[in-house]
Amino acid sequence: MSMFRAKKFDLGCYTNIQIIRDHSKRKAFEAAEPERQALRYIIRNTTLPARTRAIAQLQLTQMHCYTRPTQIRNRCILGGKGRGILSDFKMSRFNFRLQALAGNLPGVKKASW
Repeated sequence: MSMFRAKKFDLGCYTNIQIIRDHSKRKAFEAAEPERQALRYIIRNTTLPARTRAIAQLQLTQMHCYTRPTQIRNRCILGGKGRGILSDFKMSRFNFRLQALAGNLPGVKKASW
């Protein structure tokens, strides 16, 4: 498990264990993505022998779970929340509202009609 921990970790934001784990998952996913794509290509290629495709399927299933794209979760850069994230700003709803009302987000203003 320690092989997936980032050696240097400085995001300049609030950190807790969830943020550190998510950062480690992102690094592991980035490192293993070319290999995963190659294995998925081999598995889907029907012109290859069935044995080769089965071996590729076995290798893909035996890869560490941190290398899967479904493990990555969007988190708030200010508070580390994992739910209610506005992906354009990488902030939770609550922090987005506070920052927008304080005028810290350029181009964002309160709607009135």
